[in-house]
Amino acid sequence: MKKKVWIWTLSIVVVLAIGITIFFMMNKGPKMADNPMEEAPVMVQKAKEEELVETILVTGKIVPEDEQKIFLEPEKGEISEYKVEENQAVKAGDPLFIYDSSKLKTEFNRAVRERDLIQSRAKTEQNQIAEMNKKIAETKKKVGVPQKVKSDDPEAEGETIIPVTQDDLNQLQTEKIQLEIQYESTKAEIESAQEQINEIDAQIKAMTVTSKIDGTVVKINKNTVKSETGASEPVIHITSSEPFKVIGTMSEFDAVKIQKDQAVIVRPKVFKEREWKGVVESVSQFPGDEGGGEDFGGGMGGGNVTMYPFKVAITDDTSELRQGFHVSLEVKVSGEGKSLVVPHMAIMDEDGMSIVYVLKDGKLERREIQTGKMNDEFIEVTDGVSLDELVIISPFEGMHDGMEVASYDEVE
Repeated sequence: MKKKVWIWTLSIVVVLAIGITIFFMMNKGPKMADNPMEEAPVMVQKAKEEELVETILVTGKIVPEDEQKIFLEPEKGEISEYKVEENQAVKAGDPLFIYDSSKLKTEFNRAVRERDLIQSRAKTEQNQIAEMNKKIAETKKKVGVPQKVKSDDPEAEGETIIPVTQDDLNQLQTEKIQLEIQYESTKAEIESAQEQINEIDAQIKAMTVTSKIDGTVVKINKNTVKSETGASEPVIHITSSEPFKVIGTMSEFDAVKIQKDQAVIVRPKVFKEREWKGVVESVSQFPGDEGGGEDFGGGMGGGNVTMYPFKVAITDDTSELRQGFHVSLEVKVSGEGKSLVVPHMAIMDEDGMSIVYVLKDGKLERREIQTGKMNDEFIEVTDGVSLDELVIISPFEGMHDGMEVASYDEVE
């Protein structure tokens, strides 16, 4: 009996000891806060006005300012002479090569001879008209003027006659009109012959192919042939001597933000930590595939993205650059004036709505906001937050409207 009492007494003592130990551990150990706001101060920042500067990154390729590719024209025959060599500098108008024009020159000489013969005939007709004018003038003086007949016949001697009549004058004038009509026809033949000469001369000149730009001959292909598809390699390829430019394509999302004359930083991939300055020269209004395809799947919003060609003029010296270099470009897009902004990390997404928490009088206020343009750090708030309100920039799960905040730290 005594042994059972002792066992029960020992059990009660052990239970009490364990209970006392747990009690002291709960009261003396670190206390876990039910409200995270009571454990550490939250981070807040005032909603402020700033000019949003967005940096857009695109890629491109260095190309000449201009280039000229001359293709073979089979209808002109064979090339008889090349006037330039590879790597030779040329000016606009300089001859590059000449097609064989011997047949055209023969036609030209024949046409010139025919024209000269017609001109000789016209000269004869002019002289005939001049003689006829003189004859008509003399005849006019004799029309109706009586003259005495000179004759060996004594009976006819002294008779008066009129040797020139108006009919005689009219006949001469009719002959003159015929000569003038013939002369006009001859002049038309001369004009036609000259037109033919001019046309052949133009064809001969076209047989000499000239450069349209100032530049350098980068390639001469003397063995080019016409392919089955009708296309062929260029006979001569010339690139402009003007500073290089950059071409490429950008997405529709970037194309609507970038405007002509915006500053660009150009970074060739072969020159690390070096950059060239440039400006946007153009962004096409129409899709294209310079430097890339027109559409790409999996773009923003999960759909296809249309690509638009752009061109950038490099304003720094481009003598160290080469055609074909690939480059990255940085375009800074500034907004129009200042906007009310908050940091990106302050915004929470709840069922597709943008939410921020504002600290006011020691309590949180849940705000639904409308957003606008953005950059890498800030996003514009167009509705839901006012200037200088304290916005929580370290939100966490469990925050709710009306939650009390014991302390906070404000970030500038």
